[in-house]
Amino acid sequence: MANLLFVLGTRPEVIKLAPVIAAFRAHGAPFSVQVCVTGQHRQLLDQMLNIFSIKPDFDLNLMQENQTLASLTGRIINSVNDLLAREKPDWIFVQGDTTTVMAASLAAYYNNIKVAHIEAGLRTGDKYSPFPEEINRRVAACVADLHLAPTKWARQNLLRENVGPEKIHVTGNTAIDALLYMREKNKTHGPELMEKLTGLGLPADLSKMVLITGHRRENFGTGFREICLAIRELAALHPECLFLYPVHLNPNVQKPVFEIIGNVPNVKLLPPLGYPEFVFLMEKSYLILTDSGGVQEEAPSLGKPVLVMRTTTERPEAVQANTAKLVGANKETIIANVRLLLENKDEYNRMAAAINPYGDGKASQRILAIFNSLLK
Repeated sequence: MANLLFVLGTRPEVIKLAPVIAAFRAHGAPFSVQVCVTGQHRQLLDQMLNIFSIKPDFDLNLMQENQTLASLTGRIINSVNDLLAREKPDWIFVQGDTTTVMAASLAAYYNNIKVAHIEAGLRTGDKYSPFPEEINRRVAACVADLHLAPTKWARQNLLRENVGPEKIHVTGNTAIDALLYMREKNKTHGPELMEKLTGLGLPADLSKMVLITGHRRENFGTGFREICLAIRELAALHPECLFLYPVHLNPNVQKPVFEIIGNVPNVKLLPPLGYPEFVFLMEKSYLILTDSGGVQEEAPSLGKPVLVMRTTTERPEAVQANTAKLVGANKETIIANVRLLLENKDEYNRMAAAINPYGDGKASQRILAIFNSLLK
C-alpha cells in the first residue's frame, strides 16, 4: 500500500487537485489517500473544499491576519514537518507555485519523503514576476522526485534545468479536468445559478459581458490603478457592455477598485464567487480580462478570448495559440485591446476559435496511470 498525502492551501490548488484526489480515491488499493490543508487562504479555501466535497484529514489552519510571506512560510514548514514526522507518508502531492507548495516540499525533503509536483515546469525567467510564485515553483522543482508537467514546453524548461527525463511526465493540466467536470455539472443547475446571479443584480442577458479578475501582487499600487482607470474608460466608451468584476478580498485590490469604478453604472462589482458560478459566468462572457494563471488555462476550452494583464506569463502556450494576449497593467494598452475585440469581429473570432493547448480533461487519469506503473 502506498500512502499518499495531498497538501494544499489555496482555492486554485483545490480546483486543480480535486480531480486527482477523486481519481486516486476511486481507484482505491494500492493507494491510501489523505488530504492536508494549510489554510493559507482560509475563506476561499473552505468554499472550494465544500464544492468538491473534500473533507481534509488534517487542517493546520495557519492563516493569520496581515500575514507576511516569511511568517507564513515558517509556519507551514514547521507544521507540515511535524505532520510528516508523525504520519510518514510515502509521497506528498503538491500543485503549482503557492507558498504552501514551496514550504511543504521543503518539509518533505527534510523528512526524506518523496514529492510529486503537479503543474511542474512553468517559468517566466523573472524571479520577481510573478512574485513569489516563480521562486516557489523553482524551489519545488529542486526537491521534487516526480515532475508532472502540463505541456511539452514545461517539460523542456525542466530538461534545461537538468531534471532527468525519466522524472518528467507530460500529463496535460488538471485545471481542464476540473473545468469540464464543473461545466457538465452546471448543465443541470443552470437555472438555479442564473437565479442566484440575478439575485446579485446581474441582468439575464450576459452576451456582452466582459468578465474581469485581478489579484496579483506585482500589480498592487500603480498597476491596479491603471487597470481600474482602463475599465472606467471602457465602460464609458461601451455602455452596451456589462463589466463584471468579482473583487478579490485583499485590501490592496479592494481599495483602488471601489474608489475608481465602484459607482460606474455598467460596472458590477461582486464578492468572490464560487467555482460553479465563475465557470458559468466564463461560459456566458464575451471576453475575459485577467491577471490569473488559471483563467488563462480554462478560458480557451470555453472559446473565450483572454487578455492577460501581465507583462510576462509562465503559460506562453495560450499566447502562441492566439487564444490569449499579454496587455500588461497599462491603461492605454488594455483599452486598445479590449476595444479591438469588442469592435472587430474578425479579430474576436480568430482568438475565440483557437484550440486549448492545456489538455483534454484526462490529466488526472494519466497521473493515476503513472503512479500505478511506479508500483509495478
